Amino acid sequence: MNYYNREEITRPQPDHHVKINNRKEMEINGIKEIDSFDNEEFLLETVMGYLIVRGQNLQLVNLDVDEGIVSIKGKVYDLSYVDEHQQEKAKGFFSKLFR
Repeated sequence: MNYYNREEITRPQPDHHVKINNRKEMEINGIKEIDSFDNEEFLLETVMGYLIVRGQNLQLVNLDVDEGIVSIKGKVYDLSYVDEHQQEKAKGFFSKLFR
């Protein structure tokens, strides 16, 4: 086997879906990791970048690590993604997060 001419193996990226029911219940798949959460904000690492969920009385209802599914309930106010293309926004957010 020639190790210098190896072809890169590409794996299909898992799907990422966000389902919101009446701004009170939320199910998200394609989750890699939950970085932090409290009753007002969740920071989730997804296959599509970091997702910030903001709201009121947010609670983690279900976490399926094997399937990458998270269920959250509470009043959802805001969803936003932070990825490599938004370095300044990410730096600002993370610097506030880790003060």
